[in-house]
Amino acid sequence: MNKRLLLIGATTGYQTRAFADAAGRLSYELVLATDRCHVLDDPWGDRAIALRFEDPLGAAQALATEALDKHSRVDGIVAVGDRPAYIAALAAERIGIPFNSPDSVAASRNKFLARERFRAAGLLVPNFQRLSFGGAAGAGSPEAEGPDRAAEKAHYPCVLKPLGLSASRGVIRADNPREFIAAFRRIESLLADPDIARLHEDQDRFLQVESFIEGREFALEGMLTNGQLHVLALFDKPDPLDGPFFEETIYVTPSREPKATQDAIVRTTNAAVKALGLTHGPIHAEMRVNQRGVWMLEVAARPIGGLCARVLPGLEELILRHAAGERHAAGDFVMPTAAAGAMMIPIPREGIYVDVAGLDRARSEPGIEDVIISAKQGQKLIPLPEGASYLGFIFARAKTPDEVERALRNSHRKLRFEIATALPVI
Repeated sequence: MNKRLLLIGATTGYQTRAFADAAGRLSYELVLATDRCHVLDDPWGDRAIALRFEDPLGAAQALATEALDKHSRVDGIVAVGDRPAYIAALAAERIGIPFNSPDSVAASRNKFLARERFRAAGLLVPNFQRLSFGGAAGAGSPEAEGPDRAAEKAHYPCVLKPLGLSASRGVIRADNPREFIAAFRRIESLLADPDIARLHEDQDRFLQVESFIEGREFALEGMLTNGQLHVLALFDKPDPLDGPFFEETIYVTPSREPKATQDAIVRTTNAAVKALGLTHGPIHAEMRVNQRGVWMLEVAARPIGGLCARVLPGLEELILRHAAGERHAAGDFVMPTAAAGAMMIPIPREGIYVDVAGLDRARSEPGIEDVIISAKQGQKLIPLPEGASYLGFIFARAKTPDEVERALRNSHRKLRFEIATALPVI
């Protein structure tokens, strides 16, 4: 009997299409649930369930109704993105299929709650505190301190970050009170953006201030089965991420770190997963390593985002099979051993995307699998910390991680982007 799965993701997300293709290869029936307008009649022709992501409880109930009231069998659920993961957790609880608990997913996508649980579990955590915007906290509460007072008391360097945004969006380092106040106001303005404000996230009434963690940054892709962590890949992030913004660029696997460091990363990730209470499905964890040890930044209850999953061929099929309840041998969780990597092409400045030169030369660089420009002509480009996208992606595969990193950098150097100045709105 063919498996029937629910997939929750953004309407236009890269991964939504990748999972749909993977389901076709597996002969699974995949029911899409996306954040499209519920008034339009199937505008993409994919018969997806229209959800309101700003109403997680309502969205979960709609999925449960689809699964139970209509007597449609559902074998599993997959989520692409942080908010979809929370909706999936609520829906899975109602339907009675395996997934992470809503509490664990809520903690994983809230930087303050995650830090509290990591600290309670004895993990290394920086000094941190939560500050409110516009009286969100009660009078007299330490969280209600205005930015001026908080800036006076802060220990520098420190990092200010929204509690719920991902991919380093809104994360800003401050080295003095003046930079602290500027970062506070900048994040406050970002969270007031209509696309964010419409989601009515309680956590967006706050930001977090924490001590800057020195060290090298890594990412771990894993799969959880009954709380047991299976490591799929460990990525080096060779570019220093020291601020003032923290735009990720290059991921390379396998890691070039000594075995002792890699083992410490896996142990810490395992402890962080247990501290959050996550038990089932894919995870994407990020951490920093310095002389004191491994500092967990976050563990997301979802796979690696965007097109970057192409670095791990077969990842979507593995996630779908796992969600469908298929039994796995230990070897199923081993990703290809050849060195591979991806570069998320950063946006150098704000403006309007016009064109790119050197694309053929970039693609012909030895070791390069593909160069994909995801920006569209006429699109307004917004760099970090406000932005939430990249110009595109470069993918490489070679014999060694060093060769992969070199290929990515050489390919990127051959690209020349034309970005026009955006005229101010009067």
